[in-house]
Amino acid sequence: MEPGTVITLDGDLGAGKTRFSQGFARAMGIREVVNSPTFTIVKEYEGEKLPFYHMDMYRISQDEADDLGLDDYFYGAGVTLIEWSSLIEELLPENRLSIHIAYTGETTRMFQLIPYGDPYRNWCLQMKENGQLQ
Repeated sequence: MEPGTVITLDGDLGAGKTRFSQGFARAMGIREVVNSPTFTIVKEYEGEKLPFYHMDMYRISQDEADDLGLDDYFYGAGVTLIEWSSLIEELLPENRLSIHIAYTGETTRMFQLIPYGDPYRNWCLQMKENGQLQ
């Protein structure tokens, strides 16, 4: 991770977006409780090396999101993870890693990663080479 990293998460209710966010935050060294920022829209956490900005766009309109100054997060000093990002598609940065989580069963999910921009393409290629992606 580096400053300006943006990861978007989409999928049905209950697919695991918030659970993924919690694991991601833990990997960044965040030890406090991470829950869905559905009503606060954005929660900020201090990671071991970088800030973590956790967003949830489920209850916000595109116009409301436009007024939040999201670019300050997207191009700022931390890592941004956005749940329900498809609701603000036009506001997302050009370079990002888009993850779609599909509910496939009680305890199974399928993840589709779509890289936008060279850094994210390189991540996916590296994960594929390491056997982490098919």
